[in-house]
Amino acid sequence: MSKRGGFPGGMGGFGGMNINQLMKEAKKMQADMEKSQEELAARDFDATAGGGVVSVKVSGNKVVKEIKIKKEAVDPDDVEMLEDLILSCVNEALRQVDSAQAASLGKYNIPGMM
Repeated sequence: MSKRGGFPGGMGGFGGMNINQLMKEAKKMQADMEKSQEELAARDFDATAGGGVVSVKVSGNKVVKEIKIKKEAVDPDDVEMLEDLILSCVNEALRQVDSAQAASLGKYNIPGMM
């Protein structure tokens, strides 16, 4: 005869794990993830393009904080080149943030997170 309630092992599907312990672990993981996100947001990421004539600084929460352009990068007859350098530099800095975020939060291995 089956036990009243019909859940084998007492907790049905949790493999006998105490639900309170599971909740405690989930809260700890959430706190650890929040701390990792705060640490990432506090970091700055730098990228350069064109041999260093354009540099960009981006925060860990993807806010462009600084763009520097050396005088030799400014050619009034070739504005498109300068635009391309700035674009590639900003995109590289944002890729660095994404990579750091994946490395930082990837250790939690939560499906659908990344």
